[in-house]
Amino acid sequence: MGSSDDTDQNPIGAIGRVTVSIPRGGPGEVLLPVRGGSEAYAAWADEPIARHTRVIVVEWTSARSVVVIPFTSP
Repeated sequence: MGSSDDTDQNPIGAIGRVTVSIPRGGPGEVLLPVRGGSEAYAAWADEPIARHTRVIVVEWTSARSVVVIPFTSP
């Protein structure tokens, strides 16, 4: 059985895709895999990130907000 505490929903390390471009100073929007589906989060980044860019979550700032950086596969 699953738990519904915040640790089950922690998106740090999740890889998603930008759905609304992230401007300098944000926010934009990213779609992240969560609980077997996908959910939209407000997203900030140090530099602008274009729509459709793959990103990885590096910080979780609130229940529906994250900080991301571009993701490049090894």
